[in-house]
Amino acid sequence: MHDRLTPTAALAALEKVETSFAAIFRHGSLEVEIYRPVGVDPQTPHRRDELYVVIAGSGQFVCDGVRRPFEPGEVLFVPAGMEHRFEGFSEDFCTWVFFYGPDGGEVG
Repeated sequence: MHDRLTPTAALAALEKVETSFAAIFRHGSLEVEIYRPVGVDPQTPHRRDELYVVIAGSGQFVCDGVRRPFEPGEVLFVPAGMEHRFEGFSEDFCTWVFFYGPDGGEVG
């Protein structure tokens, strides 16, 4: 884990792993990751609710079959278990991912 939760520190941590994501911070049920897919977003639904906060880049976000554009600074919510992915994103695309709550998501 890292002392500072900055995009620069998170991207440096990502360079040290062989995946498109890296865990940066954990506290209770909260887990913060940096995510930077290359070319294609291969993710499948997650067991917990999540928020994305786009750091850089733009493209299309598909969630539950609905497609919409995204841009830096945008916050995207995905309930646990829902199909979602980023498509047509720019080469500089990266995002914070905040997983939280119990498996199956929170109620209400």
